[in-house]
Amino acid sequence: MTELGRAPEQKPWSAPLRFDDVPETGRHVNLHADEPTRAALATFADVRSVGSADASFDVVRQGRDGLRVTGEVRATVGQVCVVTLEPIESEILESIDVVFRPVAETPAAVGGDAGPAKASEDDPPEPLIEGVADLGMLAAEFLVLGIDPYPRKADATFSPPQPPAPPDSPFAALAKLKDRGESKK
Repeated sequence: MTELGRAPEQKPWSAPLRFDDVPETGRHVNLHADEPTRAALATFADVRSVGSADASFDVVRQGRDGLRVTGEVRATVGQVCVVTLEPIESEILESIDVVFRPVAETPAAVGGDAGPAKASEDDPPEPLIEGVADLGMLAAEFLVLGIDPYPRKADATFSPPQPPAPPDSPFAALAKLKDRGESKK
């Protein structure tokens, strides 16, 4: 059990890769989510369904104990149109460029001779826990990032409802009487 007595969070997609399993020349990894994994991804991403999910990675060593992962995740997710409330399918394509470093290292310590820590210097490296990077979880996180939070069918348009006509007020009735009186003159 973790803090507050909760069970540890389940990983919807797990594909661990050990640092030692990546040769100096690098390694290419393809992942394909099976039916139970897609169901877990749908729950994780809070979408109606995940029809397909695939990831393709090129993994190279970064420095003496880090990994750089580049590639992409592709998926088809079932969502609900926010305008029509009808089911729709959305295509996801997210590029990935992430550096993993051992947890003990700080971002300041990784700058050294290894070159830039990441394509974006603003982002800290992902943790390489006990020499393992979980490529499945990386793909799941980027899949979620690619989901449109307000999906809409291509031809759906939103028309706000027209406000009801205001009821006649006593002053409107008086104005009509006044208008009738002036027209008789």
